[in-house]
Amino acid sequence: MLIVCPHMQLGVDTVPVLIGPVSYLLLSKPAKGVEKTFSLLSLLPKIIPIYKEVISELKAAGASWIQFDEPTLVLDLDSQQLQAFTAAYADLESTLSGLNVLIETYFADLTPEAYKTLIGLKGVTAYGLDLVRGTQTTDLVKKDFPKGKYLFAGVVDGRNIWANDLAYSLSTLQALEAVVGKDKLVVSTSCSLLHTAVDLVNETKLDDEIKSWLAFAAQKVVEVNALAKALAGQKDEAFFSSNAAAQASRKSSPRVTNATVQKAADALKGSDHRRATNVSARLDAQQKKLNLPILPTTTIGSFPQTVELRRVRREFKANKISEDDYVKAIKEEIKKVVNLQEELDIDVLVHGEPERNDMVEYFGEQLSGFAFTVNGWVQSYGSRCVKPPIIYGDVSRPKAMTVFWSSTAQSMTKRPMKGMLTGPVTILNWSFVRNDQPRYA
Repeated sequence: MLIVCPHMQLGVDTVPVLIGPVSYLLLSKPAKGVEKTFSLLSLLPKIIPIYKEVISELKAAGASWIQFDEPTLVLDLDSQQLQAFTAAYADLESTLSGLNVLIETYFADLTPEAYKTLIGLKGVTAYGLDLVRGTQTTDLVKKDFPKGKYLFAGVVDGRNIWANDLAYSLSTLQALEAVVGKDKLVVSTSCSLLHTAVDLVNETKLDDEIKSWLAFAAQKVVEVNALAKALAGQKDEAFFSSNAAAQASRKSSPRVTNATVQKAADALKGSDHRRATNVSARLDAQQKKLNLPILPTTTIGSFPQTVELRRVRREFKANKISEDDYVKAIKEEIKKVVNLQEELDIDVLVHGEPERNDMVEYFGEQLSGFAFTVNGWVQSYGSRCVKPPIIYGDVSRPKAMTVFWSSTAQSMTKRPMKGMLTGPVTILNWSFVRNDQPRYA
């Protein structure tokens, strides 16, 4: 409570956010040495008293709202798991008395069973739903929403960086308003904004056209506010008009649609997704070519990126050293890596990837349809942060991406040199992807 309480003491209207008790357990793992069959939900009676203690402290500090994040409600849960939600909040009901309680779910649709469980929870005042990725959840709300409860409608995408289609979102909100009630509908983001970069103002190298298509966290807050005002009859016509123009620009821009890529994609056949030769034939050809031992050795591909190596890449990007000096430095690093692997008697070598800044960004920089930020950092995991590329258009490869460095490395040894490519699924999952295409084929 050390973070929340001072804000309340200063008179700031603060909504404390806690991970919900059931999601806390379902997202946990058994401790080392504990049987894998151990039921995590069996710990619910032991953690509920702790939640009661925390809730009581927040009430005493002046909290009027508390938000519980229960993202696991969007998973395919069995009846026992759903019952755990019912039991947990029934147990917390008396402690929650006098508070407005918001249960937030996000990242996907709720199943009808999960939705029924959610709206039946005791002591709950409001429900936060992801209406960007949870498109079918909107239908569940329209069919059945408890009278007198609040709906926090997540119509502004918290997981991607595209500007909201304000006209479409306003239409969705107006339809929900007719179901929920004017005073019970709250405009919200689909999830926490920690998944997006902070502010477009910090981006000085994105061109104006692409920039007009984007909204980082700061801009998404402005969008939420604009939608809320429009819903209340105070529509900012100029802001909505500018947004509509940007939406139209993105739909019609030749930078987004590449006729050559579209033609190639349309020409794909089912057989193009399968190799023409079977595995045994490929293994025979590989063995004849490489003559590998029964258990060949290799490494994943990347070697440690030293401070000196990062300095060389940084100075080349800033035009502080020539391309010749850069290539010379990278070749020297590759030679060290090759020599080390030969000394260790590795069978299939790698070049160490000294020229690559990031396994996704490196390839994105060489593909059309990608844009890159200067300060668009987001948390990846733990303390690691990344700058995901932005895929804004049809992707194509203007020229060879790895041939020069792979052939350079191969010329340094007689042993097989392995080429490394980041796979398409990883590139998609580690980038800000287009939202004008279906997420799944």
